[in-house]
Amino acid sequence: MPRLTEQEQQEIIRFIEADRPLPEKYRFLLFEDKREVELVWNGKTSEVCNIVLPFQVIEQVDEPRAEKPSDTAMQLSLFDERGRQLKGWTNKLIWGDNKLILSSLKNGPLREEIEAQGGLKLIYIDPPFDVGADFSMDIEIGGDTFTKKPNILEEIAYRDTWGKGADSFIAMIYERLVLMRDLLAEDGSIYVHCDWRVNAFIRLAMDEVFAHFENQIAWKRSAIATNVKTQWRNSYDVIYFYSKDGAHHFNVQYGEYTESSKKHYSKQDDKGIFRTVPLMVSGRTAGVSGQPWRGVEVANRGKNGMHWLKNPDELERLDAEGLIYWNSKGIPELKYYEKEAKGVYVSDYWDDINVINSMASESLGYATQKPEALLERIIKASSNEGDLVADFFCGSGTTAAVAEKLGRKWIVSDLGKFGIHTTRKRLIGVQRQLKAEGKDYRAFEILNLGKYERQHYIGVNPNLREAEQQKQLEEKEAAFLDLILRAYRAEKTEGFPCFHGKKAGRLVAVGPVNLPVTRLFVEEIILECRKKHITKVDILGFEFEMGLFPNVLDEARAKGIDIAPKYIPADVFDKRAVEKNQVVFHDVAAIEVKPHVKKNSVAMELTDFSVFYSQDSIANAEAEIKNKGSRIVVEKGQIVKVSKDKDGIVTREALTRNWTDWIDYWSVDFDFENKREIIRVKNEDTGEWEERWTGDYIFENEWQSFRTKKDRSLELKSVFHECMPGRRKIAVKVVDIFGNDTMTIIEVSL
Repeated sequence: MPRLTEQEQQEIIRFIEADRPLPEKYRFLLFEDKREVELVWNGKTSEVCNIVLPFQVIEQVDEPRAEKPSDTAMQLSLFDERGRQLKGWTNKLIWGDNKLILSSLKNGPLREEIEAQGGLKLIYIDPPFDVGADFSMDIEIGGDTFTKKPNILEEIAYRDTWGKGADSFIAMIYERLVLMRDLLAEDGSIYVHCDWRVNAFIRLAMDEVFAHFENQIAWKRSAIATNVKTQWRNSYDVIYFYSKDGAHHFNVQYGEYTESSKKHYSKQDDKGIFRTVPLMVSGRTAGVSGQPWRGVEVANRGKNGMHWLKNPDELERLDAEGLIYWNSKGIPELKYYEKEAKGVYVSDYWDDINVINSMASESLGYATQKPEALLERIIKASSNEGDLVADFFCGSGTTAAVAEKLGRKWIVSDLGKFGIHTTRKRLIGVQRQLKAEGKDYRAFEILNLGKYERQHYIGVNPNLREAEQQKQLEEKEAAFLDLILRAYRAEKTEGFPCFHGKKAGRLVAVGPVNLPVTRLFVEEIILECRKKHITKVDILGFEFEMGLFPNVLDEARAKGIDIAPKYIPADVFDKRAVEKNQVVFHDVAAIEVKPHVKKNSVAMELTDFSVFYSQDSIANAEAEIKNKGSRIVVEKGQIVKVSKDKDGIVTREALTRNWTDWIDYWSVDFDFENKREIIRVKNEDTGEWEERWTGDYIFENEWQSFRTKKDRSLELKSVFHECMPGRRKIAVKVVDIFGNDTMTIIEVSL
């Protein structure tokens, strides 16, 4: 470090006394840094998340697999008589914040399972790079399209990603890239998909986090002419390919011969189209016409892709057989016909993979969905069968679907419930397809992150001193609670650890602002109710952990406690709506089912599904839409299209004409209390990981019916399932058109 001059020392003192930041030059004068180039942004820190939260398995999907006859022994050891996978790796679909997921995978007990599979060999991510994206989604209903607004968790994720423009985006992606690097196997690779808006930021971040840059791939994805009057048309995305340690695995990929490749590399004779490669004869070059063409797999290939001949007589023999091409300089080259070649080596410019149009068979209507061919090329190139691959921005689940078809193991995650649900349906479809073809597939499980610690999410400035952070946390907590209680028209209470207000003889507990209400949260409420003889409680939450109800409600009811969970609507942040008492806290959905018993078999029939969701209101739409306009709103569980004709006459059309219109998917577990939910947590005294039963059970998805883009029908009665005689609990899960899940459990005697 260079010695500071007296003038520089005095200047530093003046800046510190004035409580002003030091000029940039002092960062290099004061601190030694071997990096010649560094990406700097407001709020940059070298610290990354190291929280470890337990993964809670809430659902397992494992239809019986068709095993080959020779695999009988494997079948007996891996699967039970119901076809459930007993051991071995189970693929993982995780709902939650991927920063917390990555941190928990890296530092938690699941890391051991990952390492036992040979480590994580490949990561592909397609992070949100469109600053205009808002996590909203379009739902097709009754021939019209309804745009569902993002939930609060998604709104906060958007704020954290783009709230400060490029600074917050880089901070978001940088921390996650560091976690991914640390989780990746030493011989692993990572592919990051981006477009022209953020590729410069991501390239710099990747260069700083990963030491080994391999390729910049250009994917020609669009021929749509947009903004062509003010700029060059944007027609390709960029995919950055990096390896962790340089010793990554790579399988050469071949593309089909195109007219372009034929034009540049093909010649033709009466036998067909052929390529040529230079020849080497007895160690001397028989013909050098520039660099050898590398698009053909040549038998007996020597160095530099040339073909070696043992002696000149071989050249004469090949020429007599018509396998020698004499170029314009009279130099012989070896012919290689197309039918004998594997194809053209794929370069870093991919113009042979088309985007998904709305009519494509694989289209799921997901705005950012990528074609399976794109992921197939990446997964084939940088992994082998049996390897573990991951995608932490999985969206509609393309990475998981392709990985399953190619015999890879996988971990994927997403923050949106709708993305998780879309992926679940897609993977069940892949399982069914592989089963029909007699091919193997693995079970997959859907997981939550549990035991959230609230202080990590409330948005406290990490640059403040600890005492100031605590003060800011308390202020933000208080303001948030006041807002919710005022909107709910509840009176604030004091002296309760779990409760924040009361209304109409019921105590009110408010869940956190930017994470789901978890089982632990509800259990603490039940514990306080029993201590203080409280019998009526409302729990308000923006989101509820998947699979939370009805188990926990039944548990509370058995102890004499009436718990009513209610969703907090986004309108709670609309000051005018709060002042006018227009904010509606809606109940969670309710399911009604009917069992059909026949000897030792039972089938479940779905008989009703009640939804109470609201977004906007009919009155508001009628007041705001212009003549000849329309708007679709959801009010108290009804989706209604409000229209005005040219004369201002208002009409209303109910798009949900039947309760079944709300259902996208439902499934049955015919023996719900068969598989306990076990989590691994660290013993604070010994530091060892221990297995603990949460008191809940894993929903084993044994039968399901769901709508697809091609088939909108829905079976309302399951198949008859043979069961052992006696009493058993059967669970039925319903997922609505927004991706929200609800479950009910009934007892049946056989």
